[in-house]
Amino acid sequence: MADIRKEQERGELHRSIWAIADELRGSVDGWDFKSYVLGMMFYRYISENLTNYINEGEIEAGEAGFDYARLSDEDAEQAREDLVKTKGFFILPSELFCNVRKRAANDENLNMTLEAVFRHIEESAKGSESEDNFSGLFDDIDVNSNKLGSTVARRNANLVKLLEGVANMGLGDYRDNSIDAFGDAYEYLMSMYASNAGKSGGEFFTPQEVSELLTRIAVGNKTEVNKVYDPACGSGSLLLKAAKILGKENVRQGFFGQEINLTTYNLCRINMFLHDIDYDKFDIAHEDTLTSPRHWDDEPFEVIVSNPPYSIKWEGNDNPVLSNDPRFSPAGVLAPKSKADLAFIMHSLAWLAASGTAAIVCFPGIMYRGGAEKKIRQYLIDNNFIDCIIQLPGNLFFGTPIATCIMVLKRGKSDNRTLFIDASGECVKVTNNNKLTEENIAKIVGSFASREDVDYFARCVPYDEIAGNDYNLSVSTYVEAEDTREKIDIVKLNGELREIVARQQTLRDEIDRIIAEIEAGE
Repeated sequence: MADIRKEQERGELHRSIWAIADELRGSVDGWDFKSYVLGMMFYRYISENLTNYINEGEIEAGEAGFDYARLSDEDAEQAREDLVKTKGFFILPSELFCNVRKRAANDENLNMTLEAVFRHIEESAKGSESEDNFSGLFDDIDVNSNKLGSTVARRNANLVKLLEGVANMGLGDYRDNSIDAFGDAYEYLMSMYASNAGKSGGEFFTPQEVSELLTRIAVGNKTEVNKVYDPACGSGSLLLKAAKILGKENVRQGFFGQEINLTTYNLCRINMFLHDIDYDKFDIAHEDTLTSPRHWDDEPFEVIVSNPPYSIKWEGNDNPVLSNDPRFSPAGVLAPKSKADLAFIMHSLAWLAASGTAAIVCFPGIMYRGGAEKKIRQYLIDNNFIDCIIQLPGNLFFGTPIATCIMVLKRGKSDNRTLFIDASGECVKVTNNNKLTEENIAKIVGSFASREDVDYFARCVPYDEIAGNDYNLSVSTYVEAEDTREKIDIVKLNGELREIVARQQTLRDEIDRIIAEIEAGE
C-alpha cells in the first residue's frame, strides 16, 4: 500500500510540473526551466514555513485567527531580529510568496519585484550566523534573463505562469507526505531535461529508494549519532534521508557535506532549509573534496553516506602534496588519475569515526581492476576495513544503466570476514528504470544485519579466500548465481528420442508401402 501511495503522490506532482512545462513550452530552455521551478518551489516553501512558524506561536499565545500574511510590513519589522536568530532569515508579509502571487498578474514590474524579494531574503541573513547558508541561494533564478523571454512583458508573463504553477502544486506539509516532494520534483525534472541538455543526471541525484537503502545500512541499529557526512553531497538527498530515518534531533551535531558543482551546491542548501534543518545544524561547502576538503575541523563522522561521481579524473600523483595527504598515504599509492573512485573511498575511511559506518555507491570496475586500484583494495582488506559489498540491480540511476555496488566500511569490525550480497535481482521495473521496493530494501538490510549465508544471495567470506582471489571484490566471485535453467532428465530424453526415431521409421515404411502400391497400380 505504501508503494502505491508513493506512486500516486509522485504522479500528482509530476502532472503539476508537466502542466507548468506545458504552459512555458518554447519559452524557457529545459535546463534553465529546472532551476526556475526548483527556485520558485523554494520561495514558496520558506514563505509558508516562516508564516506557519509565526502563526503557530501567536495562536499558542492566545491570538486566535492570527495570520502573518495579513500583517503590515511595519508591524512585522518588530520581529525581524528574533526571527533571523531562530530561523536564519526574514521575509516581510508583502514579500511572501502568496502575496506576490496575488499581485503578480497586475504587476508590470514583476521581474523587479521578485529580484528585490530574493535579494531581501538573502540580505536578511547578512551579519548573522546564517549568512553563509543564505548567500547566493537565488543565483540560479535570474528573473531578468533573456532565457525567460525576449522582452520584459514576456518575462513577466512567464513568471506569472511559473508562480501560478508552483502555487497549484499539492505540496502540503512535507512531514505528511510519503514522498520527498522537492527531491521528487528534482528527479523528475532531471529525467525530463538532462538528456536534452547533454548532461548526465546520475552525478547529481541519488533516487530516494537507493538513499533509503544506503542510509539504513550506514545507520544500522543506532537511534542517534554525532554527525552525518557526504563528501559528494549533490542535492543533499542522502543527508536528508539520514534526518528522516534518525529524526533530525537525533543527529546531535548536524549534517555536513561538500559539493563541487555550484548550482547543485545551492540546491543542497535550499534542500536543507526545505526540510527544516536549521541553519546552525548544517554545513555545506563548495569545493573539490579530494583536493580542497573543507571539514578537517569537523571530522570524524559517525555516519558517512555518499554516491560520488564515477571514474572522474583527478590530479592524483601529478600533485605531490596528495601523496603525503593523511587521507590517502596509508594505502601507499594514489587512485589512478583517470579514475578517482577509490580516492573518495580513502577520504571517507580517513574521516570515519571508530564506531562509525560508511556506505558508498561505487562503480563496479573498482572491485576487480588491477594496478593501483588493486593495491588500495589490498590495503582495505588486509586492514579489515571492508565490512560488506552489495551488488545492486542495473538501471537504478537516471542517466546510466550500470549495475552499481555499495561498499560498506567500518573501522571496528568484530571479525575478519567480509559479507557479499547479490541484490542484482531485488527490484521492480517502473517505466524505463528499475526501482527498489520497501520489500527489496528490507531484504537487503535484513541480510546485512544478520550476516548469515543464504544460498544464491549472501555469503560471509573469510580473509584468506579473498586474498587467494587476488583481492577481487566482485560479488559474483563469492556468491553463486542460481541456475534457473530447466533441468533435463537425459535418460528420459534419450528414451523419448528413441520412440520418436522408431515412429519416424514406421511412418517411412508406411509411406514406402503406399508409394509401391501406387506404382504397381500404374
